Amino acid sequence: MSTQAPTPLTYDQAGVNYDLIDPLKVAAQRAAAATGAHLGVHGFAELAGSRGESAYVVDVGPFLLASIVECLGTKTLVADEMQRLTGRSYFDGIAQDTIAMAVNDLITVGATPLVVQAYWAAGGSDWFADADRAQALVRGWKAACDTCQVAWGGGETPALAGIVEAGRIDLAASCTGLVNPKERLTLGDRLGPGDAIVLLASSGIHANGLSLARKLAERLPQGYLTEIEPGQPGWRYGNALLAPTLLYSPVTEALWRAGVPVHYAANITGHGWRKLLRHPKTLAYRIHTLPPVPPVLRFIQHQAAMDDAEAYGTLNMGAGFALFVPADRAEQAAAVARDCGVPAWVAGQVEAGPKQLHIDPLGVQFNGADLQLR
Repeated sequence: MSTQAPTPLTYDQAGVNYDLIDPLKVAAQRAAAATGAHLGVHGFAELAGSRGESAYVVDVGPFLLASIVECLGTKTLVADEMQRLTGRSYFDGIAQDTIAMAVNDLITVGATPLVVQAYWAAGGSDWFADADRAQALVRGWKAACDTCQVAWGGGETPALAGIVEAGRIDLAASCTGLVNPKERLTLGDRLGPGDAIVLLASSGIHANGLSLARKLAERLPQGYLTEIEPGQPGWRYGNALLAPTLLYSPVTEALWRAGVPVHYAANITGHGWRKLLRHPKTLAYRIHTLPPVPPVLRFIQHQAAMDDAEAYGTLNMGAGFALFVPADRAEQAAAVARDCGVPAWVAGQVEAGPKQLHIDPLGVQFNGADLQLR
């Protein structure tokens, strides 16, 4: 590996500029909010507080209905290149990534996932001719459904030549679930000063920041086959990027069974740790304990010459999900997660004050203006 100082690389330079994307999201939310009144015709009502959260919630009487649709993004491009380089398919893990994008969002509102639908849009029918790859996608999709105990209801497999590039596939998933009983709802109404912040470990990059990671591969000495841990040949950049996203619904279901109240939850995806600022309340969030940074994210931060503010504002840096719970139940919440096989840390607390995130061990601070999702 080169001993020269790495040239800085930002998410913006990789082609993703949230300053351009987020205003459209906000405009869409405002237009969509005007349609909520249509539910009244059917005798139902939306929970307005779910607008701008990770899942949309409707009150249908005896329980609440939650729904979400999510696209995987560009992680398939890494899988395609690694298949070319190694001869094996990685689409079983890619399937888990896709389902995780939807399920991990749905559970932030306290919902139990029930049904997943698939959207597999290929650049042409020939994509499905690679039987190993196609069957890996099917196998991985079912396995992820089994982990989350959800039904795979069906899906759509269009061949979109001229829209999707030939030889590529665009993957997305929708998920529907129930908040039942209604007391499980976690829209942040109970979030307040004194709550503890429990962080659940990530398995690596998950499915966010791949545009940056792919751009970085272009300047590595061996591309995706570059060793991320010198002297450990098994630690190749491409393999590390393709570690499947963790599925957190077993944890949230276990927390409910254990009687641990969750006041709020955040899926740490795009915008990195800025997602801890997602709730609109004016509160401060102080982090005193950092989870270990996965080797692939430490490698990306170094090779892209990202300072801590850029890294933690873009990538998950070892924390894939955040739970906001009463302080006296924080250690129990972390223990429940660990019992599910997910490392967890009581990492901080919620405080009164201006809307800010203070990552004290790094001296990094984000303000409310750094995350504009409403």
